Amino acid sequence: MSKPTINFASFTLDCPNQEELADFYTALLGWNKHRFDEEWLAVISPDKHICLLFQEIEDFIPPVWPNEKGKQQQMAHLDFASTPNEKEAVKSHALACGATFASVQYSEDYTIFIDPVGHPFCISFF
Repeated sequence: MSKPTINFASFTLDCPNQEELADFYTALLGWNKHRFDEEWLAVISPDKHICLLFQEIEDFIPPVWPNEKGKQQQMAHLDFASTPNEKEAVKSHALACGATFASVQYSEDYTIFIDPVGHPFCISFF
């Protein structure tokens, strides 16, 4: 039996307002926003290989970072990358777009941010 082909399609983020979170990631990444239908809104990389989907959840509870026992846990987080010589510019840009610094940072090689609805994401500087 041959192995079937399975390709990456998208990563879905739950959120209270999909337009607002899609606008944040559009500004942060410079990618294109695309609405598939009333339920699905996406931000797609210029090469069309990466698609972030935004699913609006009425009773959305943001995750707590870092994790705390008994609190809403993150299920996953996004990792992005830039170059070390752009580190300060990238940090300033992320904050200007609406991100905040996470209260706990683990390394000088990457910065942990929180998006406007509470999802943690990292930007690595290797």
